[in-house]
Amino acid sequence: MGRRRNRVGREIASLLLRSAVGGTMIAHGVKHGRSLEGTAGWFGSIGFRQPRLQAQASAVVEIGSGALLLAGAGTPLAAAAVVGTMGVAARSVHVPNGFFITAEGWEYVTNLATAAVALAAIGPGRFSVDHATGLDRRLTGGQRAAVAAGLGLAGAAAQLAAFWRTP
Repeated sequence: MGRRRNRVGREIASLLLRSAVGGTMIAHGVKHGRSLEGTAGWFGSIGFRQPRLQAQASAVVEIGSGALLLAGAGTPLAAAAVVGTMGVAARSVHVPNGFFITAEGWEYVTNLATAAVALAAIGPGRFSVDHATGLDRRLTGGQRAAVAAGLGLAGAAAQLAAFWRTP
């Protein structure tokens, strides 16, 4: 009985994390996509070269990673995209402002990235594309978390090195 309860709890946790993080990422991406010119202007003002490209990429990556998380498809890679996006946001905007979100700090972006890594670690759950295809069993939880965190941080570092300078 105890194992079944743990399994049910894990399924609920996976579904909640997928819904919360995936839905949040989609909402951010749609917002950026609906206001590409404004988003591009903002990216330019915070030090990004090729701000229109950055705005377009932001919208695509946020919507795409959110949709993949909601479906539980490619979960470690989708989580890596969230970590990368939040890493770029943290470094380019939030870190200089301290911790708390009320002062535009890094609290919120760090929590989203951490939730994405936690989701990769526990897996997408039974009601997911990854489970239906067997992909959720190819890596251990630790390996999935390492993929999400490692690829995400590497992607953020590469994007910042290529496109961002402190304004």
